[in-house]
Amino acid sequence: MRHFTLYIVIAITACLSLNATTPRTRIINNFDRSASNHYAYPYGTDAKVPTLSAAPAGYEPFYIDHYGRHGSRWLTNARYYERPYKELMKAKEAGMLNMQGELLLRQLMFVYENSKQRAGDLSDEGAKQHQEIAERMFNNFPEVFAGDARIDARSTVIIRCILSMQNETMKLRSLNPNLRITTDASYHDMYYMGWGYGEDTLANDLRKSVDPIAEDMYNKCLHPERFIAQLVNDTAWANANLNSRRLMRDVFDVAGSLQGHQSFDDINLYHYFNNNEIFELWRLKNIYWYIHWANAPQNGNRMPFIERALLRDMIQKGDEAIATGERGASLRFGHETCVLPLACLMELDSVNYSCDDLETLHEHWQDFNTIPKACNIQMVFYRPVGSMANKVQDILVKVLLNEHEALLPVKPATGPYYRWSDLKAYYEKKLATTIDWTVNAKN
Repeated sequence: MRHFTLYIVIAITACLSLNATTPRTRIINNFDRSASNHYAYPYGTDAKVPTLSAAPAGYEPFYIDHYGRHGSRWLTNARYYERPYKELMKAKEAGMLNMQGELLLRQLMFVYENSKQRAGDLSDEGAKQHQEIAERMFNNFPEVFAGDARIDARSTVIIRCILSMQNETMKLRSLNPNLRITTDASYHDMYYMGWGYGEDTLANDLRKSVDPIAEDMYNKCLHPERFIAQLVNDTAWANANLNSRRLMRDVFDVAGSLQGHQSFDDINLYHYFNNNEIFELWRLKNIYWYIHWANAPQNGNRMPFIERALLRDMIQKGDEAIATGERGASLRFGHETCVLPLACLMELDSVNYSCDDLETLHEHWQDFNTIPKACNIQMVFYRPVGSMANKVQDILVKVLLNEHEALLPVKPATGPYYRWSDLKAYYEKKLATTIDWTVNAKN
């Protein structure tokens, strides 16, 4: 109990330290955070890698159950680069762009030209993120990757995820050539690797049901007048001929995405926005991610359960690792639209937060904490040192959310370590109670 109390004190202290600055201050201190799901994985750039607790006395790690998002990428559709460029070209051809508008047009044109045939591709920075995550994982848990440990790596069928898997497994092999690594990317596994396949029939309906809420918030709260006025000679013409609100959002999305590319280090589009606009654009995107993918009353608190097949697979793979006694890892590579509902379903930290008041949501829940590029969940399994034939009741686990030790919804055995039997029982009970509920969700 003394160790548990000490861990809670440390966890509370860390939370107080994190919340010592408001979300607005954290955004203004680093505009990159305002990019939401485009925020580049912070460790190695924006933040120090969290310090991990030592293994409990007499225990060692032997297995990691992992799901991670692909690294930084190009925007997923060519229109996201083309649309703001063409909108400003319309103003240029009408002779309505001022010098500031001309500069923005040239910058957007440069990014647009470089983005051609690249939509959705993994970027150079994205590859680097996964190489670094692999190296830290190897160094944090050397026992897991010792000798000829078995690594089963699987990806969704999306190329950026496959390349993320490749970068991570290649780094692991360079650190230990004796690892037995297998890789796969198949529609066979998509029912649990990516939402919208197999048993899930609710995700698209739920997302569509909350789309009007998000758009209404943008229409009500986003004011593009100052942003447009800095770019054009005639605001009356702009009001009549440009989709000002859409243009502002598009330029902001491109601005946030550039941090994921080493080749765009010299381009900064944030200076076209003032601090209030940057914060408000982030706040609205934060609402979007919350109501679409988190444990939000607006979606009936149902979205976390689209990852029920993924959590079942993690439980099954964990049990298999315990039964065989083999060292190794199950590495899965997919998307933030899986990581976020999975983190909610697993009730990691406060990601599962639920509230009706979207105006104050940002004070309690921030998307950049959970879904930066290359975000990941690592469930690390520990057993008594020297043990091979394991009893389930002897197994401890801890979960890392983006490499920091997460609080879980059951009583810990000590510090951030939980009995696998307790955690498994909690999750299985939760999953069992959702079967009929999800089938009848539309009723």
